[in-house]
Amino acid sequence: MASAVVDYPVVTKYFALNTDHDMPAVGLGTYRIHKHDTIMHVVDEALSAGYRMFDTAAVYRNEASLGEALKLLLPQHGLDRDDIFVTTKLSPADHGDKDIVKKAYQASLQKLDIDFIDLYLMHFPGTARLQIGDPKNTEMRLKTWASMVDLYDDGCVNAIGVSNFTVAHLQQLMEANHDVYPAVNQVEWHPFYYQMELMDYCKKNSIVLQAYSSLGGKSVQNDDLLNHPAVTKIATKLEVTNAQVLLRWALQQDVAIIPKSTNPEHIRQNIALDFTIAPEDMNILNNLENEVKYAWDPSNVV
Repeated sequence: MASAVVDYPVVTKYFALNTDHDMPAVGLGTYRIHKHDTIMHVVDEALSAGYRMFDTAAVYRNEASLGEALKLLLPQHGLDRDDIFVTTKLSPADHGDKDIVKKAYQASLQKLDIDFIDLYLMHFPGTARLQIGDPKNTEMRLKTWASMVDLYDDGCVNAIGVSNFTVAHLQQLMEANHDVYPAVNQVEWHPFYYQMELMDYCKKNSIVLQAYSSLGGKSVQNDDLLNHPAVTKIATKLEVTNAQVLLRWALQQDVAIIPKSTNPEHIRQNIALDFTIAPEDMNILNNLENEVKYAWDPSNVV
């Protein structure tokens, strides 16, 4: 078991969701972490460091390993299920009517081996095996959202939301269903790629923005943002790491984050964000010359 000593002042901020539930501002991402032993080690380190939110997805194929890790490690850390927040996501291959979505949800629930999921997201606005320009995407998206609303109304999940949705996609959902709006929209968000129009729309409609790829192209072996001279200069001034600067940049915009790492030191640093970036330095980060999107692009999905 990892040391229970927390080396840094950690962020304990929560965001209030539109379902009257609270979501930790910082969670542990698990994208591309597949090996069972690695998941066990990472979760142990994360719990020790103070993480209380864990993010996975059906397409990550690690829900079962994450569930086993939580079941074993929570008691060792003096915690129980109600102390943590678990997010998973509906695969684009499982869009459809209530029976299809409920079956996919129950499969994730069974793999995670928990009684309920705190937040269930539609992973992508497009449906698997449909071309991005196919108008059936819109039909399937609305049908899928209605099915997720049924899950929420039936008390199966505490909150539902979306991932990789544009303003146009959100508007479609909200025009079609006036009762339950997405609680969260999880999107790529970093100084090389962010959308103020999307942020403004989400804030106006009580949708929490949650960032992935906060360090830019790290997951695709591209460190251009992480090693950017402006980021390094700000990190040096604040006596923190470049990664901490990028993560804090998001938090200071009221954007939740789910940084991923398998390195124990980085895991601890990624939640140790109890510092402030000065307004003039935030302005520098907001105006870096590069504009690069590293993850899948939903903008052309009809």
